[in-house]
Amino acid sequence: MIDILNITSEPIFDDRIIKIETHTYNPFTNTTFGYSDEIRIRKTMLVNNCAAFMFDEIRYKLNDVEIDRNRYVGISSMLKNYVSLTYDKDLIAMNAGWNTISDREEGYFNFCVPLSMLLDFCEDYKRLIVNARHEFILIRVRNDNNCLVGNPVTESEIEFFKVQWRMPHVALNEINKLSMLRALESGRFLSMSFRSWDLYVYPLLQNTTKHSWAVKTATQLEKPRYVIFALQTGRKNVMSQNGSVFDDCNLSNVKLHLNSTFYPYDDLNLDFGKKKYAVLFDVYSRFRRAYYGIDCFETLLNVLSFTREGSFVVIDCSRQNESVKGATVDVRIEFDCKENVPANTTAYCLIIHDRVAQYNSLINVVRKIM
Repeated sequence: MIDILNITSEPIFDDRIIKIETHTYNPFTNTTFGYSDEIRIRKTMLVNNCAAFMFDEIRYKLNDVEIDRNRYVGISSMLKNYVSLTYDKDLIAMNAGWNTISDREEGYFNFCVPLSMLLDFCEDYKRLIVNARHEFILIRVRNDNNCLVGNPVTESEIEFFKVQWRMPHVALNEINKLSMLRALESGRFLSMSFRSWDLYVYPLLQNTTKHSWAVKTATQLEKPRYVIFALQTGRKNVMSQNGSVFDDCNLSNVKLHLNSTFYPYDDLNLDFGKKKYAVLFDVYSRFRRAYYGIDCFETLLNVLSFTREGSFVVIDCSRQNESVKGATVDVRIEFDCKENVPANTTAYCLIIHDRVAQYNSLINVVRKIM
């Protein structure tokens, strides 16, 4: 009501930033990233999120200090983007290799992937970074079996002709440039707070119905805030199967234990054979509202596509007792299935946690706060 009564207000013109240019950077070594002299992809399709599956690990460094990384890039970004994307963003993400079906005989492709789909630092941190050297490291996978779906006999492979990094550069007007220089000359460390992903893998589950997995021990700062749990059967490094799809494996219940506290409070009581998975989709639909702090329940997947492509468990453990600062946190997952877990089943646990880094542009020092 106050705004509609303020009839004497003057228009505000934002001229603090006078120019934003996107510069393209090439790798240090101008060579191809493949392991073959030519590319032949016949009767083969690229999987969903195929660009991410082409890399085993990516790292982001600032002044030679690693501030964020993503291991098992394909699986981790699949899980994170399933819960983060919406239908509108999904259409734009096709340009990044998301939901892109490619079975063309010529076998060529071209993608532009926002780093916000691969690293939470690039999604969360929205401010300028002044006078620091950035480095982006990509490590290729050993083979392309998870990137492609087709007949393994064809021995299809992927070769990169060019990989480039496009980075925006910002120029300020004189007043704000002077203010920025004064802040830098003070010599104080500038904080960067963001969330980071860690994917943990249980490569081969035992053929039983009850499982207990001691995932990791975390510090208080980097203890889990959100956890996404998923299962896959017979898909890892198998070209004849789609490695971007997850399986339900007759999952009936999942509990996340952080020391003596467990989430969720009630049992899930799932039964995929009887289509009892409404609670699972409900917690999935609430993720974006809690994670981004928005009053919106829009999701990428509906109930049918969730059970067909997803069947993962989202656990919100963001509300915790913060009074104890020094103790470590033991992260453990217990899960039950209606039947024995099938052979060649892999479990994934994506942990989203807080991270704080600081940098001093005057002395070119970067440090991570643990």
